[in-house]
Amino acid sequence: MTTKRQKNIWKSEINDITRGACGGFLFGIPLLYTMEVWWIGSRAKPQLMMIAIALMFIVVYLLNQTEGFRKRRYSWLADQAAMDTVKAIAIGLACSTFVLLLLRELTPETSLKESLGKIIFESVPFALGVALANQLLGDSRNSDGEGQETERINSTTNHKGDELNATFADLSATLIGATVIAFNIAPTDEITMLAAAASPPWELAMIATSLLISYGIVFQAGFSDQQKRRQQKGIFQRPSSETIMSYLVSLLAGTFMLWFFQKLAFSDPWTMWLDHTLMLGLPATIGGAAGRLAI
Repeated sequence: MTTKRQKNIWKSEINDITRGACGGFLFGIPLLYTMEVWWIGSRAKPQLMMIAIALMFIVVYLLNQTEGFRKRRYSWLADQAAMDTVKAIAIGLACSTFVLLLLRELTPETSLKESLGKIIFESVPFALGVALANQLLGDSRNSDGEGQETERINSTTNHKGDELNATFADLSATLIGATVIAFNIAPTDEITMLAAAASPPWELAMIATSLLISYGIVFQAGFSDQQKRRQQKGIFQRPSSETIMSYLVSLLAGTFMLWFFQKLAFSDPWTMWLDHTLMLGLPATIGGAAGRLAI
């Protein structure tokens, strides 16, 4: 019995961390593609870094009082709220470090001071996203309980023959979400800079990361009626196939945005199209995942 309880505790902890990380990616990924933040972080003095950490702790602590990345409430003086604030900041630091390494903004040649500055300043929006995880796209099942769950199951059963419409709705939502995010990043010079520094192994890592985060946001983090998404019928409605298809749609949206803003031309080599598209694919995929959750 004790072993089972411990497994449940660990499972709940992993789910909470996953939810927090996905919230951080939803909220923080646009600023990770902003070179001004890289520069500010690389030039930041230790005193400014400490101020940033202190302000981040205060804001995240206050946000945790309303919801947080765990599905529970706190009293204002609860030690658990402070502990979860530290965990939220740690998740933000870990996620921002990982993405900066993936984007080659952190390398073995980067000095320790510059690395710390970039990580701390980029982790601020990530930590805020972790604290806002449930508020961003919380699971509405918590409000009405079993009655609402039964209604969804019945609704799904009554529309089993409407697979084409369900698939079209998902692809449209993915396209809209991906386009909204890509529209804000594609015109900038960051994609060109990142693509120039990318090598094939890092591009493969970018693909794997995009697929993993997309799957986590939609099917693992517990956002916005996750059970409903697993029950929804459609041509690509298995978690793995839906994730892959949505990634391809997000890449298509990103490619179009790069061409629209004249970052790519038909005279450019296909390798340039591929490099740029994969660099923009990560934020576009996250936007596509958010779009699917919104329907």
